[in-house]
Amino acid sequence: MTLVILGCALPNYANWWPFFVVLFYLLSPLPTMLARRYQDDMGSSNYCKEMALFITSGIVISAFGLPLVLAHAPATGPVIQWGACILTLFGNIVVFLTILGFFIAFDNDDEGYSVW
Repeated sequence: MTLVILGCALPNYANWWPFFVVLFYLLSPLPTMLARRYQDDMGSSNYCKEMALFITSGIVISAFGLPLVLAHAPATGPVIQWGACILTLFGNIVVFLTILGFFIAFDNDDEGYSVW
């Protein structure tokens, strides 16, 4: 989050448009969490899990695409500077790796807390 805020607030960039990627940070774990809850009731069907992974990958790709589009889109002048775009992209990498690490670490509900 620090990199995203730096991309928004540094004097050379001073534009808060890159901060919209925080919406993607909030939305990305939701399909997987909902699929886990719904999958326990359905039994052996993997359709729900695969659909959740598909939606999650679309959200993650959109989070990486938004700063690129904002930095490149208008012909008269970019909405954000390329430095802010790069800082936001590095912030995306850190946040999404943290979310992935959380889901990997706490994936098994069968194991107790004695493992930690």
